[in-house]
Amino acid sequence: MATRDIVTLGASAGGIDTIQRLVSKLPDDFPGSIMVVQHLHPRTPSVLDEIIQRATTLSVRFATDGEPITRGQIRLAPPNCHLLVEKGYLRVVRGPRENRHRPAVDPLFRSAAWAYGPRVAAVILSGTLDDGVSGLWAVRSCGGTTLVQDPKEAAQSGMPMSALVALNVDHVAPVDRIATLLDELARTEFDPGPAQRPPELGLEVAAAEGAEMGVEGMRKLGRPSGFSCPACHGGLWELTEGELEVYRCHIGHTFGPETLQEAQSREVEFALESALRALEEQSAAARRLSERLEASIPTLGLRYEKQAGNLEEQAAVIRKLLRNGQVQTTD
Repeated sequence: MATRDIVTLGASAGGIDTIQRLVSKLPDDFPGSIMVVQHLHPRTPSVLDEIIQRATTLSVRFATDGEPITRGQIRLAPPNCHLLVEKGYLRVVRGPRENRHRPAVDPLFRSAAWAYGPRVAAVILSGTLDDGVSGLWAVRSCGGTTLVQDPKEAAQSGMPMSALVALNVDHVAPVDRIATLLDELARTEFDPGPAQRPPELGLEVAAAEGAEMGVEGMRKLGRPSGFSCPACHGGLWELTEGELEVYRCHIGHTFGPETLQEAQSREVEFALESALRALEEQSAAARRLSERLEASIPTLGLRYEKQAGNLEEQAAVIRKLLRNGQVQTTD
């Protein structure tokens, strides 16, 4: 017999207050182990452990690589590292970014599902875009329990809504009710039955740890998508996970559909800004040549003056697109 005592939480914008509230509702003798990914700035020291510890008597600290999984603990993904679950212990690794984040929610959820199957209870809390959706699919596919914060209560409803649109989850509830459910799940015994693990899930877990996939490895997971990776500009492969589509390059950068679109929008904006800078500099150089040649070679000076005007017109078109918000991201 087993209990659902391996708990994974994923959150982004608005998540810190939500995590505090959730853990404050857990009893002092909570019999499970909780692993948390909150999106953090990669280069800024974090005091997230101190903030969460104020709300609970359970042990809270940033995870360390190789530490054992024990009951009554809350372990947080450190800045700029993925937090992964192995059988009996935790891994802290600098694998490729997923959904533009490190730490990311999906690697934690996938690895917990691969290691513990139906013993996992995975929770999506407040945040934007779709990090965590693929991980929820992995947990569900391995027999675990999926929980999503009620979007109407979430400070940012993007992550909960993305999960609900893509998947049939086990529970949609306010945070207080989620805390109660987690305690019940961690205390209620059940027969886990034979392991059910999609074989491709193991390859994805290995990729998060930094394993070399290569083109041959990607062929085992999916098919070429025709898109380029916004992070490294290599080819993206399209992976089908039940009802979901996920995009991964052979380096390991991974995107859900919403995050891919957002990253592509940013690339368009960056490309237009680069083009605007180049056109303005080229125009300035042409005008400088025109002024220098105006007296000595008037015909050539006039030609450069005309070229400068044409470049300024092109730059004005791009500037208008950028300033009028006609190039938009999905933040």
